[in-house]
Amino acid sequence: MTEHFTLRDYDETVAAIRSRTSHTPTIGLILGSGLNDLADTAEDTAIIPYAELPHFPATTVAGHAGRLVIGRLAGVVVCIMQGRFHSYEGYSLQQTTFPVRVMQRLGVRTLVLTNAAGGVHPDLAVGDLMVIEDHINLPGMAGNNPLRGPNLDEFGPRFPAANRVYTRRLRDLALQRGVALGLPMRRGVYCMLAGPNFESPAEIRMLRGWGADAVGMSTVPEALVAHHAGMDVLAVSTITNVCIDALESQDEPSHEEVNAAGKLIVPRLRALLLDLLPRLV
Repeated sequence: MTEHFTLRDYDETVAAIRSRTSHTPTIGLILGSGLNDLADTAEDTAIIPYAELPHFPATTVAGHAGRLVIGRLAGVVVCIMQGRFHSYEGYSLQQTTFPVRVMQRLGVRTLVLTNAAGGVHPDLAVGDLMVIEDHINLPGMAGNNPLRGPNLDEFGPRFPAANRVYTRRLRDLALQRGVALGLPMRRGVYCMLAGPNFESPAEIRMLRGWGADAVGMSTVPEALVAHHAGMDVLAVSTITNVCIDALESQDEPSHEEVNAAGKLIVPRLRALLLDLLPRLV
């Protein structure tokens, strides 16, 4: 398993992408479970399967198409990851975040992250869009951090601050525009767990006590790497299930439930992003 990449590795991938498109994207989007359809609305696209890009892992999760889409969305040139990588697939966090640094080297200055998340806070409902204000990085606190290993000064400092990972200007803008569109907007703290199992009821009660509003298995490593590289970051959790905190509950979360909820949420997220993208340039 490749643990660390060199600047040359990133630039080899950038060169491969540039050989397939004349577009120069300034905004990157990483789409979570059930959200691939958003990329299908892009125009004038170059579509590159991950398998055709050097150093790119292959996505193995249902609901993740595994393609890089570069084209125009809402009149803005974007680079869209149609499916992401997760450490539970067996990849290192350096591998799962590899595309973020590739985007930065391509010229992307703003990264928009979406994910499917479970609602921990009792006020969250399936279909809500939660703008992430802060995070709890449990794998990172246990030593599994995407910035672990040799620091590449070309991207950022050895010890980056983490109190401004999610750009306030973008958070405020997303909430304002979502409310204006009549969408069920929320704001809160996202907690990342390693997965792939869903959380136990005791873990949900613990996370709620710690101040987590939503929980998932992605996003935080990508946000940290983007922030380290000087990119603005906006992250939105789509609430696809309400977390179970009672041991006696007959309900059971599933990935199929997540993908099914995505069909409800995609029109809402599409409306928000299409409204936001021209305002992010």
